[in-house]
Amino acid sequence: MSLLRDLAFGARFALTGGREGWTRTLLTAVGVGLGVALLLGTTALPGALTARQARDNARNDYGASTNEGPGQDTLLIGRADTQFKGADVRGRLLQAEGPKSPVPPGVSTLPAPGTMVASPALRDLLASPEGELLRRRIPYKVTATIADRGLMGPHELAYYAGSDILKKRDDEVSDRGEVVRVKGFVNAVQEKLDPVLALLIVIIFVVLLMPVAVFIAAAVRFGGDRRDRRLAALRLAGADRRMTRWMAAGEALAGAAVGVVIGAVFFLIGRQYVGDVTVAGLNVFPSDMDPNPLLAVGVVLAVPASAVAVTLFAMRSVVVEPLGVVRTTVARRRRLWWRVLPPLAGAGLLLPMMGRGRDNGMFNQAQVIGGTVLLLIGVTALLPWLVEAVVRGLGGGPVGWQLAVRRLQLTSGSAARMVNGIAVAVAGAIALQMLFGAVEGDYVKANGEDTSRAQLVVPLGDASPAAQSREISAIKGTEGVTATVVLGSLDGGDKAKEPQHFTPVTVATCADLGQIAALPSCRDGDAFLATGGDWQPEGLPAPGGTLYLDPTNGGSTTKGAEVRWTVPASARKVAARTDPGGQRRPGVLVTPGALPHGVKLPVHSTVYVSTSPGDGLAKERVLTQAAEADPLSSARALTGTRTNARFAGVRQGLYIGAAAVLMLIGASLLVSMLEQLRERKKLLSALVAFGTRRTTLSLSVLWQSAVPMALGLALAAAVGLGLGSVLLRMVGRPVTIDWVPAVSMVGIGAGVVLLVTALSLPPLWRLMRPEGLRTE
Repeated sequence: MSLLRDLAFGARFALTGGREGWTRTLLTAVGVGLGVALLLGTTALPGALTARQARDNARNDYGASTNEGPGQDTLLIGRADTQFKGADVRGRLLQAEGPKSPVPPGVSTLPAPGTMVASPALRDLLASPEGELLRRRIPYKVTATIADRGLMGPHELAYYAGSDILKKRDDEVSDRGEVVRVKGFVNAVQEKLDPVLALLIVIIFVVLLMPVAVFIAAAVRFGGDRRDRRLAALRLAGADRRMTRWMAAGEALAGAAVGVVIGAVFFLIGRQYVGDVTVAGLNVFPSDMDPNPLLAVGVVLAVPASAVAVTLFAMRSVVVEPLGVVRTTVARRRRLWWRVLPPLAGAGLLLPMMGRGRDNGMFNQAQVIGGTVLLLIGVTALLPWLVEAVVRGLGGGPVGWQLAVRRLQLTSGSAARMVNGIAVAVAGAIALQMLFGAVEGDYVKANGEDTSRAQLVVPLGDASPAAQSREISAIKGTEGVTATVVLGSLDGGDKAKEPQHFTPVTVATCADLGQIAALPSCRDGDAFLATGGDWQPEGLPAPGGTLYLDPTNGGSTTKGAEVRWTVPASARKVAARTDPGGQRRPGVLVTPGALPHGVKLPVHSTVYVSTSPGDGLAKERVLTQAAEADPLSSARALTGTRTNARFAGVRQGLYIGAAAVLMLIGASLLVSMLEQLRERKKLLSALVAFGTRRTTLSLSVLWQSAVPMALGLALAAAVGLGLGSVLLRMVGRPVTIDWVPAVSMVGIGAGVVLLVTALSLPPLWRLMRPEGLRTE
């Protein structure tokens, strides 16, 4: 009971201590509140991403197709996905085959032909001047909007359009499969998370949450010097040492409790605007950001409890006496031996998992979390000792430097606490960058597409020869198009109808054939036999041999549809080379003049398009032209890489968390800096009154930030590289250090500290007024 009484007595000091007490409590509460808001957001983020994925699964039409014929409950779906200025646009054409056809989630009724149901973001984009090219590509009238349950996020660009052409397209043979028949929408089967991705997720959470915990621990210690002087007065009034410690804990408890309330308010305010924020192409609805109840309760209880524990731990080195506080004298040197124990223990937990890789099952998450946390705690434990050891030997120099050094010598612990969070964040970020860089190649793979030779690919599919000719001419005449490569394909075989040996035939001009094979020379009428492709046909015909060409690529069953063709005796063997799409085409290469009569243009053609580098809208014009010619066109931009969807999701989550933590770091540092300046208001005013130049005091503040920052970032780099090396060995990768990301992380940390210091200069100048000496 006495402990509770002392805690309550300390809380009364924090809440009823007049303007001075309220200011101190408010600064503590704001610092704690920023951390609590981020913690609540973190507890809500997994659920938000899960809800987002669930909505995507609920509308999934891949794997939902049925092999049965049309019925009263079937729906034809044509996939018309596209991109606009780098953003994905999800498009579906719908045609009902009966009164019981399924309706996609978020749509009340199926749209009539020529109309569409669009997402709010797409509707607004189409109505804006910016969406002119996209309106030509999606020329349907918007009659309704997709409800939230049918979208992944509020900024998603998506539409469902009514169509009356899908039945015809479904009856025709197509090699693209753009039209499917479904009886409903099914949830996608989720692939099992592999051990390396699971490890990445665990490390991301630890790295992002550790700085938050460090900042909360620093925030509850705001106003420590004034608090100790007040406790000395209480000792004079009869309080013993135990009572003073618990009263101090009560003050911290009150500030933390108010901070929890403020943090909840910050979270609720930020939650309303979360739909307006997109990070790495990912955003969620505000309704998705519901914290996990158990985790939220844990945050609400853990933060005040941590405030009490941190204060009691901090008071162990403070002896409050009736006539003063021992802290005002030169402190005893910090001991090193116990500060190295946390990182050693962390390394001890992680080292047994080295060399496991992804083939030996999941990593022990508790062991990974414990080891990583202890290694990062080592930064916070070692930094005060490092700052004290370094500044003890500093001296001399300009007046501003001497003022800064002397201040650091007297309050090295406070200086270290200010940059502890930055140091922990940088150490974790360096380790995470090393791990990401090492495993990225497993999830982001080159697909062979050469974006230097072409920027888009436009498959012309099953269009008639006349339609293909018109579309090719339109593409070549599109503004911003600088070059095209047109490759046609035919099926060939050594027998009519059911050949024993299938031989692909590629038809193109000499210039375009030169893009897919090393031709010694070429003129119209020539033919070539390409070898060395990605796969080899069962048998290449010999020069003068016979091939049966099927212009429908297997789409006709009429006897005699194949055209008998004799391979020119002058056909030469050539080596296949990679086309702009990343494939090497084996088989017979033919110029148009070598084709027999009746097969002047192949049915299946692919156009690779190059655009002017300085024309940002050239790609959009080509995609629009392709969509106008065929609403189900699969034209797209070439990328050069293919990224695993799970890895991309993890990376997006990291970007969101990193952005939130970076904002917290900046805001918390600014609050901490303002609190320290407020504590030294009278000292600064006295120095100015005695003639100290304002620029000298400003430089001293900069030096007081720069020295601990440099030491903290150096320590963070060492710990981060060590942790990253251990993580690399855990996933079975050799230890290689890419210095560019490491230096970048250190630079970002330094930039945040310097920016916050610069923002604190205007309040510093206001505090350096003689009026600050006034005492009431």
